[in-house]
Amino acid sequence: MAEEEDDTGFDDDVDDGGNGADGGHGKRKRLFSKELRCMMYGFGDDQNPYTESVDILEDLVIEFITEMTHKAMSIGRQGRVQVEDIVFLIRKDPRKFARVKDLLTMNEELKRARKAFDEANYGS
Repeated sequence: MAEEEDDTGFDDDVDDGGNGADGGHGKRKRLFSKELRCMMYGFGDDQNPYTESVDILEDLVIEFITEMTHKAMSIGRQGRVQVEDIVFLIRKDPRKFARVKDLLTMNEELKRARKAFDEANYGS
């Protein structure tokens, strides 16, 4: 699929100055390139997917995050994003809602485990 210049792994984040989330003005740092390449490979793409594919996917991810953040800021406490606002926004999408619920539950379990570990080691 992609050029096979080196088989050592994934390329570093690439700035192509495309017309992405910055409106096409100059170069911008690719924030999620490495993670998206790994995810694409995990879902069956080539180990080194085309840079253009990663860039398009990253533009979509950034657009989604930006829209959700703006929506979350407009509900609840003005100008602040809280977990409850995100949960409220995704409540009608069963897959996203279930995933967020799982992640929040796991986060609480990790907090309790860390607290129990600290108390066992340092005594309180």
